[in-house]
Amino acid sequence: MEERALVVQWRTEKGKEEARRLRNQGLIPAVVYGQREEAIPVTLNPQELSKVLRGGAGERTLINLTIEGLQDGPLTKTVILKEKQIDPLKRTLLHVDLYTIAMDEEIYVDVPIHIVGKSPGVEQGGVLEQVLREIEVKCLPGDIPSRIDVDVSALDVGDSIHVGDITLEKAKIQVDPEHTLVTVVPPTVYEEPVAEEEIAEEEEGEEEEGEKKEKKEEKAEKEETAEEESEPA
Repeated sequence: MEERALVVQWRTEKGKEEARRLRNQGLIPAVVYGQREEAIPVTLNPQELSKVLRGGAGERTLINLTIEGLQDGPLTKTVILKEKQIDPLKRTLLHVDLYTIAMDEEIYVDVPIHIVGKSPGVEQGGVLEQVLREIEVKCLPGDIPSRIDVDVSALDVGDSIHVGDITLEKAKIQVDPEHTLVTVVPPTVYEEPVAEEEIAEEEEGEEEEGEKKEKKEEKAEKEETAEEESEPA
């Protein structure tokens, strides 16, 4: 996987006031850290970071990071986006964590699932349900898949594809193989609820019919009795 370059600035000031001052300048605070390294606070341009991620593999992009402003001169590291904080209203970046990686050491990363093909079950009226949107894999940084294609062109209604059906050449899937990735379910038949008024009308109609039937039976009995009494002894 190709690395994307990004330049950031070392910062010494911390705290909410400093973060607010940076954001007013169009910048955001960030931190660079690794498994066996001390954290380095930095400042970066969120638009430049977004451009790097869009030009690469999204949040799985390998970033060739240059940290400027250090006393010993610029420092270059290979990093990946680990965490991000987003403003819930403006949907803008507030803070990011960049994790230092070694190209010869495996890492864990989430890879998105991409559905390809047309399901015969869907053409028959079924509904395609994607259960998992991404799965975790373990691999070398240079072997991170940009996405995992799942072909649904053989799925009929009631069929499913599970994690165990997926094979990757250079990555080990870390998810239970029994987990369902995608399935085609029968269409849901919606039955309109019967209004209370309609139920009441039906019950009322049934009662009227019952009363009419009783009256007819009583009338028939009276007529029969009258005929019997009118016959000569």
